[in-house]
Amino acid sequence: MKLLRTAALGAALCTLSWVVPASATTPSAFQSAKEVVLPSGALGLPQGYLPVLSCVSAGNCVAGGSYNNASGKENALILNEVKGTWTTRTTLRAPAGAASAPNVTIYGLSCSTLGNCAVVGSYQDSAGEGQGFVANEVNKSWGRAAEVALPTNAGSAAQNALVRSVVCSSAKNCSAVGTYFDAKTPANSLGFDLSEVNGTWKVAQEISFSSTPNANPFLTIGQIACTSTGNCTGVGSFIDANGVSQGLLVNQVKGVWSPGVALTLPANASAYADASLSEVACSSGACTVFGTYLTNTGALEALSASNVGGTWGRASEITMPAGAPVNPHVFLYGFLGISCANARNCAAGGQYRDASGLYQGFLVSEVNGTWTSAVEVSLPVGAQSMGANGGVVSLSCPISGDCRAGAAYLDASKNYQALTVTEVNGAWQRGAKVTLPGGASMVGVAGGIYGLVCSSVSACTATGSYLKNATIYEGFTLNS
Repeated sequence: MKLLRTAALGAALCTLSWVVPASATTPSAFQSAKEVVLPSGALGLPQGYLPVLSCVSAGNCVAGGSYNNASGKENALILNEVKGTWTTRTTLRAPAGAASAPNVTIYGLSCSTLGNCAVVGSYQDSAGEGQGFVANEVNKSWGRAAEVALPTNAGSAAQNALVRSVVCSSAKNCSAVGTYFDAKTPANSLGFDLSEVNGTWKVAQEISFSSTPNANPFLTIGQIACTSTGNCTGVGSFIDANGVSQGLLVNQVKGVWSPGVALTLPANASAYADASLSEVACSSGACTVFGTYLTNTGALEALSASNVGGTWGRASEITMPAGAPVNPHVFLYGFLGISCANARNCAAGGQYRDASGLYQGFLVSEVNGTWTSAVEVSLPVGAQSMGANGGVVSLSCPISGDCRAGAAYLDASKNYQALTVTEVNGAWQRGAKVTLPGGASMVGVAGGIYGLVCSSVSACTATGSYLKNATIYEGFTLNS
């Protein structure tokens, strides 16, 4: 999957013996995947890139990614689903002053109401510099993308800015986070937070720190989630004054961004924990983060922490599935790999290595405020592992104990396939292979399910990509 194993920027419930309410509706099976209809002359999706999905209600969604035009140039793609039918295809216009081949790349997408959305990402300007952009859909009409006004200390040369994630809690009111380089030589890698207020995007603000960071903090930030308009949390990592990578929390309260703080790690964390936060989800006024760290024995493990009453508690270690080795080499994809049905019931997932050294997917859940031990994803008959490019990527929990997960795995012929996993009343079922469009035989190393949103137990939408032939990736949509 594109950028997944090189940028660890996960999400489900396990099958243990807790008591949860019975589902009011039996989960519906996913239909066969349908190929995304691209603009005329398009030559597929570069590296299968269709990473973002936002839904305001069942059957009313927007997806974003990239496609190659007839000249082989990469364009930003926006897809619209209305009342269950994917119809409108929009090529997002690059900002004024963009390069002739601007390589507009979408990283984040959020819709507050039907026809009112925002996308963010990066592009190349006419001077060859990488810049961040924002673009809005207002009353079902997409405007031209606009360059983000970076903080005053941003460098004008060798810039590589991008907006990584956005959440719009109401129409014309959004919060976003991203990264940029300052004007120093050599340049420092910094982060910014960004707000849209009543339809106007403000100048980006540098993310400051509550403690002294490394001279170059090498800040990365991957996701943002919000409990309400102007109340959000962004997550990532930075290097502190001792040269140690820390999990980064950036909080916005009533529209005001606070300095970034380091998450307090589990008691067994190494002094050089190399911590990073990859996922965040908010519900019912509380947020939960998911990430990785090194223990004092050198094991790469998962962690989670929650914000209760405005205060972030100490992170706790997530126990990998029974039989996992001392070092499970946990990996999180950083897309939509965590979901919370409410403040104390969340689900997360990703990838780990089992005792035989095989890559497997794991699912873990928080039940009434306590994280249970993870379980291994149960694969279709004949499959032995998820593979190095497989594992749980996306997840959605419309109610506690009833979730869906999207993943990729290796089948008996060692071809990557897309997989959906359904949880019913707290128990995860065996994963089901996605039937691809046109009889396609695999999703390829860059394909699989990227986006997954369930408006209810019986209504889910997923998006992803697959290998149509030896070299061309196409997008697919999936509904239940």
